[in-house]
Amino acid sequence: MADALARHSMVKVSTAGWSAAMGRYPELASESIVAGWAQAGRPLIVRRPTCSDVAGMIPLGLPLPPSHGKRRIAVSLAATDIVASAPPPLLADAAAVAPAHWRATIDLLLQLLPETRTFGSLAWQHLTGLRYLSGGSDLDLLWTLSSAEQARTLPSGIAAIARQAPMRLDGEIVGPAGGVQWRELTGTDEDEVLVKGPAGVTSATRAAFLAGYVP
Repeated sequence: MADALARHSMVKVSTAGWSAAMGRYPELASESIVAGWAQAGRPLIVRRPTCSDVAGMIPLGLPLPPSHGKRRIAVSLAATDIVASAPPPLLADAAAVAPAHWRATIDLLLQLLPETRTFGSLAWQHLTGLRYLSGGSDLDLLWTLSSAEQARTLPSGIAAIARQAPMRLDGEIVGPAGGVQWRELTGTDEDEVLVKGPAGVTSATRAAFLAGYVP
């Protein structure tokens, strides 16, 4: 399953697997909200591996809400511990928990690309029912390219919406090689961009990344 799980995928862990993780990571016991995370059906998110991760295990993250210090917890679990996986939620679905003053911007983003997904505070509040959003929250988004027209127009379309948005728009435009921070793709074709793939970070020119949009 590790090869099939893209970065930002949301996974649910078996109760037994989470109990084993609590034993392997004793620092988790310091956060009361963590103990019942799996039992409550709350997900974890697939992240890029680091040098401290165990080979063959799936690197996962658990961002705690602001009420618990916004701590970012990193664990690695076996594929057999994972009972379900899904892409991050659609922005259209998560919009129900967004602040009212975000709604006009979200509508514009959905007009630009209805399949836009979200993975930050908005997504976690939508998925868990816990309060993640605050007055300073960004809106973290994923835009997956599927056509040459999108590759040509999406970066400038996002930039136009970002200029009038009441929140910071963050996130990545995603192609077969990985994701690139959207602002990097508003430059010239010769500009170098950082491509975040499942195994690490590589570089490419803007033109080369956008030319490889086909899934």
